[in-house]
This record gives sequence, structure tokens and C-alpha cells, in this order.
Amino acid sequence: MYQSIGFIGTGNMGSALARAADKGAEEGAVLYLANRTPAKAEKLAGELTRARVSTNGEIAERCDLIFLGVKPQMMPGVLEELAPVLAARTGRFVLATMAAGLSCARIRELAGVDCPVIRLMPNTPASIGAGVVQYCGLEASGEELDAFAGLLAPAGLVDRVPENLIDAASAVSGCGPAFAYLFIEALADGGVACGLPRDKALAYAAQMAAGSARMVLESGKHPGALKDAVCSPGGTTIQGVRTLEERGFRGAAMDAVIAAYEKTLALGKKD
Repeated sequence: MYQSIGFIGTGNMGSALARAADKGAEEGAVLYLANRTPAKAEKLAGELTRARVSTNGEIAERCDLIFLGVKPQMMPGVLEELAPVLAARTGRFVLATMAAGLSCARIRELAGVDCPVIRLMPNTPASIGAGVVQYCGLEASGEELDAFAGLLAPAGLVDRVPENLIDAASAVSGCGPAFAYLFIEALADGGVACGLPRDKALAYAAQMAAGSARMVLESGKHPGALKDAVCSPGGTTIQGVRTLEERGFRGAAMDAVIAAYEKTLALGKKD
């Protein structure tokens, strides 16, 4: 359905989605890449099979699907420049935004056109096909939404949610990788403190986290039940769990998600 797909902004998230779209796009589709630093777009285009370097204006003028990989505070300025080009178009096109806190309606207001808008919240593991992408739409057809999900399927789990839940979803899976990396690093540090070489401690911690996540997804069991299965009575693991509980591990993780959620809401109010 989408034969011309533009990416305005090829930072970490824009690049991750472009990599997924390069794999998921229909036969003959072309990706157009634009970035404030052209060298970034050029480098990414060289790594993809169907991409070419472009400009914001060209993307706004010709693409069926336009990804706005722009930070929330920069979005008004970018869309103000693109508004006349978008207003001059006669055919149907879709804007896709990943700016935290900005609603579909606000994006359309800034763009000055009554076009369909898809709002998405990806995370960085999407760049290796192991990510999460939540999305919702405003006046996008079922066909457009389905084609969008298919386009990004190589990114990992692509899940449609109501827009009123997308900020909370982003706080869990969008910000979550940073929290997970901190946990993996801390486990590795603990291993080093106990005498493990750094490279082995990190490999063990990372593989453990990957395997544990897979157990949650594939077993269908509650994480608490999986945790209990590791904790033998009077054993070593339950003592480690006790220490985590004493130090507020569970509460800190919950508070981190809530803090990220509240910051997302604040970004939307600032606009």
C-alpha cells in the first residue's frame, strides 16, 4: 500500500524504524531519508536496500507515509516549515509521529491539514527485530493501519492500543530498555565483585535477562510463579530476592515507570 515512505529524522529511533521498514515494505517501495545532519542519512541509506537520501520538503511533497522522527520540542518548528507543502497536496497521505506526549490531534493541528495521523511509540531494540512498537490512529483507515503494522512487523512486537494508553505503554517498553540495561550492568558488576572476569559477567547477565524474558513470553506463567520456581527453600536465590525487596527494588522499578509517564504527560502540556 505504501510505495513511498519518508523518514524526517534518522536518529536512533528513526533509523531503527527505517531498518524495519526496509525489510517490511512491499515490492518496489522506496524509502526516503532526511536528517539535519545529512551524513547520518547518507550512512543509513548505504546500509539499506531500498533507501535514498532526500530532504524534508521532498518527503512532505511526495511520500504516502511520512515518519516524523522529531523531538517534541522541535515538532512545531518542523511542521510549520512543512505545512505549506502538505497543504498543497491533493492525494491522500499519512503522517506518523513518534514524539512523546504529542497527540494525533495536536500533530494534525501543527501540520495544518486534515490528514490521517498514526502515533507510534517504538523502542531501540526494534533496530535488531526484538523491539516493541505500540501505535494508534486518527482517521486512518483499517487498511492503512494494517499496512502500517505489516510494514513495521520486522521490528518485533507491533501492537495497536487506544491513544489514551499509549503514554503508559511508552513508559514501560519505550523507556524500559534503559532500566533493563541498568539492571544487567548492576548484575555484571556484582559478578565482578565476586571475582568473575568482566566479559563473562556481562555475557552471563545479558543472556540470563534474555532467557528470563523469553520464559515469561513463551510459558504464559506469571513472573511471580517463575520467580518462585527458582527460589528453593533455604537456598541462595531467596536470600538475594530478600535483599532486593529490602532495598526497594520493586518499588523503585514501579516509580521509574511512573516518573517516565508523568514526564511524557508534561511534555504534551508544554507544547
